[in-house]
Amino acid sequence: MATDDLMSRALETLADDDPLSVEAIRRLVDLADVPESMTITEAADLLDVSPHTLRYYERAGLVAVARDGSGHRVYDTEAVRRLVFLTRMRLSGMPMRDLQHYVSLVDAGEETVPERLDMLIEHRDTIRRRIRELTLSLTATEYKIATYGGSTGPDVHSLDPTTS
Repeated sequence: MATDDLMSRALETLADDDPLSVEAIRRLVDLADVPESMTITEAADLLDVSPHTLRYYERAGLVAVARDGSGHRVYDTEAVRRLVFLTRMRLSGMPMRDLQHYVSLVDAGEETVPERLDMLIEHRDTIRRRIRELTLSLTATEYKIATYGGSTGPDVHSLDPTTS
């Protein structure tokens, strides 16, 4: 089940007009269906990233991965859970240096919770700004579609030049 499938599963539980909830995210990272240990290929398929990306995350110090007797990587549930978080943060635009700092704080213990919280609040604000920018771009695109006589989404019908 790739990350897109995990996200789709979480989003399907919500109505179109409901905001995402913490519970939806818990369902997203619920790894009950995931084997207790996976190869790099299996983990990469689950997360919809390349094995190269997983090796990069390991070299960057973002995740610790055990090795079997043959020296092959073995991804346990804890590593996969961290990788789900890391891939979501990368997808949302968090820079690698920020992820490395965040992970170092996590690894340093509970006394770093306030700094981690500050980092996440700042990143949330960045994501919200990007969402507003993308919403404006979507609205402009919908307007152009309407200009050419195409059908637009429900949120931009008021921009239809034939009705104003």
